[in-house]
Amino acid sequence: MDPRLLTLRSAVDRLRRDLRNYPATLADREIAERELVALDGVLATGVPDTAALGQALLLIAAAAGSVSALAAGVHQLRQAIELFGVPHQPVQRGRPATR
Repeated sequence: MDPRLLTLRSAVDRLRRDLRNYPATLADREIAERELVALDGVLATGVPDTAALGQALLLIAAAAGSVSALAAGVHQLRQAIELFGVPHQPVQRGRPATR
């Protein structure tokens, strides 16, 4: 089996476990859980499409927000997805509006 798939499986499992153990209300928890299930399905088919991986990562990161208890799991997932050639896109902070 492709070691990248094993790494991604491990990251998905960890983040799923972290979400399950996070006791507070998370507004978009269902979105994150749905995307993790979708990633499981993708893993079953072999090497995943990089666009689908990138989209899943964006949705999961947005759903987890800035919850520090989930940050390590989201980071591990991002690193695993980058193994498939999905580049890290830094977030641009507060650019001034032009008129």
